[in-house]
Amino acid sequence: MKHNFERFELQPFLIKALDSHNISLPTEIQERLIPAIKNGMDVIGQSQTGTGKTFAFLLPIVDRINITKQETQAVITAPTRELASQLFDELKKLTDFSEGVIQSQLIVGGTDRLRMMDKLKQKPHVIVGTPGRVADMIDKQALDVHHVDMFVVDEADQMLDMGFLEDVDRAASRMGNELQMMVFSATIPEKLKPFLQKYLSNPRHVQVQPKDVSPKKIEHWLVPDRDRDRKEILVQISKAINPYLAVIFTNKKETADEVFEVLQTAGLNVDILHGGISPRERKKVMKRLQDAEVQYLVASDLVARGIDVVGISHIINYELPTELEYYIHRVGRTARAGWDGIAVTMIGRHDQDSIIKLEKQGISFKYRELKKGEWVEIEKRNRPRLVSTKTENQVSQEKGRTKAKAKPKSVKPGYKKKARYKKAKEEQRQRRIERNKRK
Repeated sequence: MKHNFERFELQPFLIKALDSHNISLPTEIQERLIPAIKNGMDVIGQSQTGTGKTFAFLLPIVDRINITKQETQAVITAPTRELASQLFDELKKLTDFSEGVIQSQLIVGGTDRLRMMDKLKQKPHVIVGTPGRVADMIDKQALDVHHVDMFVVDEADQMLDMGFLEDVDRAASRMGNELQMMVFSATIPEKLKPFLQKYLSNPRHVQVQPKDVSPKKIEHWLVPDRDRDRKEILVQISKAINPYLAVIFTNKKETADEVFEVLQTAGLNVDILHGGISPRERKKVMKRLQDAEVQYLVASDLVARGIDVVGISHIINYELPTELEYYIHRVGRTARAGWDGIAVTMIGRHDQDSIIKLEKQGISFKYRELKKGEWVEIEKRNRPRLVSTKTENQVSQEKGRTKAKAKPKSVKPGYKKKARYKKAKEEQRQRRIERNKRK
């Protein structure tokens, strides 16, 4: 039977590369975007983790590289060093089968700049990097992008959140007029639209949702804190689950540091990863994770978007993410490659609205708590009462809207005339009382 990817008329070495990794069936986003990218169209790929979007752009880009020209033809950007490194590893899975004909280079911060500039003199066909370092290399004329005709912006909404779109803009503006732009993002925020309008011409916009909001093999647990110290509860949870590898998510770097210190004091094999960690240390942490030398990783949402570490058995949300869409990204780190997974989320009394929103997305939660070191499911009648987080102002505004919509009270005809008559009669009665008093 014909290989499914052969329908895209990809070069034979790419088919071999896919076979070597047991990939034979294109995902939906690959089906819909590979032909468009091969034909030189601008594209917007809107998808969550686990939809196969990385190969949706890597396969047609590698396929289109002109090996007779020793010049940089494609630039791929990602918001963090870890994501860029992961993209580069995926790219190498394909280019390694070209027997060294197609050359690529990773350029990210935290590495030797002079050595990197020296490697760029070879003019690799494909560059993968972070926006800041790519723009820096262009400014220093170490990276020649005049012949680049394919440019990928991966995790564009995260680029926006982290303030990197200016660097992307700076890099793109130095490339040719016939530049093919490929933007991939889980969401398309309003503030991202001006950038898309500036650089994309009649793009093919493909939006793909995974068949399940989160993988079927994930169990979602809610653990109420019942107004107790969360750090103490977290230590108990961490010990009770005894994971192969658990990632503990916090919303802020400062909270991550506090949680890391508590778990370390408790004697757990724990490491930490967030934007405030130095590049050198981040690289060391990733190496320890890949080598399965860590049992617990405390992390910010930096890790939730696209970092692929094998063997994550548990996710612990120390708190619900501020942006609820990150819940899906967080829990998507587990139950991969045939593994089962458990996502444990600590909740407080004011998390009701968030839980309801997640349930409406199809996530089914189990309420659990630890009793004498054993997990016990909480029956509905014993669950703590959660309250809405709506502010008094929001409530009063809703009441105001309700009053405005309420029908006016029905009044009987002639009520004004009767009111005037009653008032006159009352005034006459009062005058009569005053006269009797004077007598």
